[in-house]
Amino acid sequence: SSSSSSSSSSFFFIIIIIVIFFLLLLITMDEVLETGEIERQYEAEQEQYRAMMMMESGGDMDAEEDEDGEDGPQFAPVNMADQFNGSQIRRIDVPPHRYTPLKNNWTKIFQPIVDHLKLQIRMNVPARKVELRTCEETENAVALQKGHDFVKAFMLGFEVDDAIALLRLDDLYLDTFDITDVKPLSGEHLSRAIGRLAGKGGKTKLTIENATKTRIVLADTRVHVLGAYDNIREAKTIVSKLIMGSPPSKIYNSLQSVSQRLSGRF
Repeated sequence: SSSSSSSSSSFFFIIIIIVIFFLLLLITMDEVLETGEIERQYEAEQEQYRAMMMMESGGDMDAEEDEDGEDGPQFAPVNMADQFNGSQIRRIDVPPHRYTPLKNNWTKIFQPIVDHLKLQIRMNVPARKVELRTCEETENAVALQKGHDFVKAFMLGFEVDDAIALLRLDDLYLDTFDITDVKPLSGEHLSRAIGRLAGKGGKTKLTIENATKTRIVLADTRVHVLGAYDNIREAKTIVSKLIMGSPPSKIYNSLQSVSQRLSGRF
């Protein structure tokens, strides 16, 4: 009796499994059929849209192919004068300690802005800002951004001859970070870290600039680096080691290999 009851329970278990299998199969088939119906409906809507566009254009859409066999319409280059619909303005704050350098170098600043970028520039004395504005003569769509980066680099402390490279080259960038972002320092520890970065008479900073082909400005606890992407990364690595406490003599030994690596990459 026990063997018959176990066999009957096994039989019912198999029946239940078969029923579940067929239910899952039916559900899967319904989903497949529903997906196919959606795809057919989408294709029908696309055909209807193409037919409507052909009726509106009065011809075959395949006529858009040019003599070279390339598909799609051919657009003329965008002309900034045709797209001009109002001036765009950028304003750059002038720190108090940059007033005198700005006055002394104003001619060197506004000449490339006006002659090369075709922008308008003025010094807003009450607001203490340098204002850049596009006009109908502006030819380059990124001229305003380049002009902003150029003036911003000068306000951060870079020389005009170094900052003007941002106008002439497309692969130059400006990166800024704080010494305390690398290591939380304060008091005399922070002063010693700044001293390690600058070196005696600025020797350490100058050596890093020459080895990594960058320009570095130390402004209180802020470090500004101007250069190509890979060069900025190498300079930030060396600066971070000095902030962490590495002696300059140890850094000098690694600068030669860094310079050779960057020269080979260039």
